[in-house]
Amino acid sequence: MADNSVIERAKEHFGGLVEQQLERVERLKQAPAPTDYSKISPIVIGMLGGDGIGPPIPYESQRVLEQLLDGEVKSGKVQFRNIEGLTIENRAEKLQSIPDDVLAEIKECHVTLKGPTHTPEKGDGWPNIESANVSMRKALDLFANVRPVRIPAENIDWTFFRENTEDMYALGSDGINITDDLAMDFRVITTQGSRRIIDAAFAHARKTGKERVTIVTKANIVKTTDGKFLDVAREVAENYPGISWDAWYIDIMTAKLIDTARRSDFQVLALPNMYGDILTDEAAQIQGGVGTAGSANIGTTSAMFEAIHGSAPRMVTEGRAQYADPSSMIRAGAMLLEHIGFPEVAAKVNMALDVCGLYERKAVTTGRNTGATTGEFGDYVVDTVSDSGLKSKWEGYVYAN
Repeated sequence: MADNSVIERAKEHFGGLVEQQLERVERLKQAPAPTDYSKISPIVIGMLGGDGIGPPIPYESQRVLEQLLDGEVKSGKVQFRNIEGLTIENRAEKLQSIPDDVLAEIKECHVTLKGPTHTPEKGDGWPNIESANVSMRKALDLFANVRPVRIPAENIDWTFFRENTEDMYALGSDGINITDDLAMDFRVITTQGSRRIIDAAFAHARKTGKERVTIVTKANIVKTTDGKFLDVAREVAENYPGISWDAWYIDIMTAKLIDTARRSDFQVLALPNMYGDILTDEAAQIQGGVGTAGSANIGTTSAMFEAIHGSAPRMVTEGRAQYADPSSMIRAGAMLLEHIGFPEVAAKVNMALDVCGLYERKAVTTGRNTGATTGEFGDYVVDTVSDSGLKSKWEGYVYAN
């Protein structure tokens, strides 16, 4: 028979989490106006290195951005700011997922470009602090994780809208070991959180001329939380009469992304946090690997851009960090450019990455000494993005396939 004191302790723990989340819902109802970057000068871009391969790969992205925005930097429209202190060593020493002084610097920037950071796991020797990514998303309310995947030759053009602040990850460090035999974690889905991510997906579809939005859940089994996400999707869809929508379960959706007969049908997808985390890694692998995909974390007043992969500690311990592929961070830089109002410049970066990574391939990273170093590939992209004939070269490759 269960010990009543154990049950009461669990109730108290759960009650505290419920209070916390109800307060959050009230804050969500008071959403601020979105940032208008055209009215800001300078736009401050924070650069965060991270752990493992984190420092070198954002550096290559910064090189590309600084070259393309040279005029804007000189005119005072754009300013780059390097932020130190997000290393696992500093976070562990201060027992904070993001040290207070680092977070204060981040909040002074309008957008940030962030390298991968290490998240401690049981047994790895680091204290059990929360993921820096999760903490940053909470602190800045970066609710939309936007991940594009494009393979022009296969007619694949997917954009994933992953909800960033809820689901299992919202309380991922707040689970409870009720007894030695029973552990419980908690899942959070709100009407407000679901509505804003699904609305962002539909708005993107309308803005980019897409005709279809796909909602991904497991609402047939996870009836309450996934059911709410799906119910909100039905409501939001009514505001976009020109866009069709459908619903898929996460398990079959993973299969359909590798179904060559169906996968090009999908365009814009909206998902709760954990499903989005898993599915976008699969999609990135289809594109060419997680090293090729960038990721945007967008809120109403701030945004953070990053690679979708981790800090690759194995590459560091094996002495291969200098061969890391910076494509993901450069792609994230392109997303940053588009977000702050430079879509034509962003298009140049994407075309250069397509030419370098998919078609011309004069320098190829393999993650080992059999391929190009991080810096060599960065040089290749910098040279390519500066080529006055880039667009015609890109079109020649794309339309030849």
